[in-house]
Amino acid sequence: MEELTIRVNGKEYKVKVEEGADGKIKVHHDGKTYEVETRSDIGPVITEDIEKVSTKEGERIIKAPIPGTIISVDAKKGDKVKIGDTLIKFVAMKMENEIVSPKEGIVKEVRVKKNDSVNKDDVLIVIE
Repeated sequence: MEELTIRVNGKEYKVKVEEGADGKIKVHHDGKTYEVETRSDIGPVITEDIEKVSTKEGERIIKAPIPGTIISVDAKKGDKVKIGDTLIKFVAMKMENEIVSPKEGIVKEVRVKKNDSVNKDDVLIVIE
């Protein structure tokens, strides 16, 4: 079981999440358990909700929202990116996820490669 903080309609909740044998996810919050069916057709993960850490003025650190395995790195150092451009795809809890750019800029660093395992809050990319 993994403890996560999720945001729904701007409000944060601390939940515990576990994967059920049938592929569904069980979310535990406030003494209640909710069974959630996973979907692969959900849109990309918007990194604006994932990270709020800045380094130098104008830089943005993109961190892993949850543990997973990188399946593709779609941006490389020096690339110009726009808001919503796919930067990285990863698999977590049997679901494919996308990390997209929260801002326009230039990719300053890429700290992961295909097949890397990442933990929650590992730095993936820095955009300036």
